[in-house]
Amino acid sequence: MTQSAKHTPFNDEPTVAVVGAGVVGLCTALEAQRHGFQVTLFDKGLPGEGASFGNAGYLATELIDPLATKKTLAAAPRMWMDPKGPLALPWKYLPQALPWLARFVRSASSARVEASRQALYQLNQAAVPAWQRCLADIGAEEYLVPSGYLLVWESENKLDEAKTHAAYLAQWDIESVLLQGAQLREKEPELAETVSHALFFPNACRVKDPYLLSKQLFAVFQARGGCFEQTEVSEILLQENAVGVVTATSQNKFEHVVLCTGAWGKPLLEQTGISVPLEAERGYHLTIETADMETPPLQHPIGSAERKFVMSPLASGLRVVGITEIGGLRLPEFARRFNMLRHHSRQLLPRLNNPALKVSEWMGHRPTLADSLPVIDQHPRHPRLLFAFGNQHLGLTQAAISAELVISLLRQVEPEFDMKPYRVNRF
Repeated sequence: MTQSAKHTPFNDEPTVAVVGAGVVGLCTALEAQRHGFQVTLFDKGLPGEGASFGNAGYLATELIDPLATKKTLAAAPRMWMDPKGPLALPWKYLPQALPWLARFVRSASSARVEASRQALYQLNQAAVPAWQRCLADIGAEEYLVPSGYLLVWESENKLDEAKTHAAYLAQWDIESVLLQGAQLREKEPELAETVSHALFFPNACRVKDPYLLSKQLFAVFQARGGCFEQTEVSEILLQENAVGVVTATSQNKFEHVVLCTGAWGKPLLEQTGISVPLEAERGYHLTIETADMETPPLQHPIGSAERKFVMSPLASGLRVVGITEIGGLRLPEFARRFNMLRHHSRQLLPRLNNPALKVSEWMGHRPTLADSLPVIDQHPRHPRLLFAFGNQHLGLTQAAISAELVISLLRQVEPEFDMKPYRVNRF
């Protein structure tokens, strides 16, 4: 799959290097191609096999609250101590996590939460139209599925909580419908009888499969003349009229470089004088094979308001995604996290209580900044170097719009967005 890139700077087509071949990097590479740039894509792994691979596939546009809120902080100790809870922080990683956690706590102030909420809403409102443009351009509209989404509660005494949440989202023009009883069973017949009620989001979308989508984006990128180098970028060299990209085997100049490095980019950022509170938030998933089932266990993506995990029907099987584990890039995965996902999924879908089911496990690293906002910006002193990273749980959701925005900055076209919330030097 690796191609040898021909780096001829300043030829007929201006040159761009995109570092990072996750879904944000792939969308960015394609967007640059659309505007006439010759693009080289770098990644130490294969395209779409990092955090993008493990996504639930659901475009979570209703998630407009940042991760750091007073409510989250109040609930965090209980969630952390619960062996089946959604929050994990390995004791051995705690000393390294403390600086990020301190910034996370500061981000929960009322003023910062409101600013982050406005900025997330701005991105999420534009997310699906941007994906529609991206997929229409490459003739892959079928990868976007108008699926709807169910947020479910098991506790009958939390009906008012669901109603309050629906009213809150309605203030942001996010439509939802309260379902109970027969209406809920009709929507998802196999949900456990313990499920009391749900909010249904009729306008929600998912993708056919995150990895298949990434492979399609990459195939079109190559077909349009893009070059891919499967190698780790070790150094970024800032020059007056170019940006150097150094790998173990080459050093090349490009007119522009965009870092879409996800959770792995801190060393490259620090080389350029940039320090951001970026943490590798580890996520876990199960994929349960459903190809041999007579009927799929789920018709829609669903999230549990109480158990804090998501299940989504994808082309590759039923994806079960959860866990927020602040654990960095180096610790091994923990088997008990997968077992927790097994437990929760079986509680909501009794059909999964079948030891014969084929299940695969995966753990990856989400790039999470303390204020839950991505960086979409140019280097403050070297505008030929740009950034699009840090989308936390919303990388797939925001990939296409992030790409449009960062390439607008590259082209010196002022986006219609307020870009201040996404500045790289906001911290």
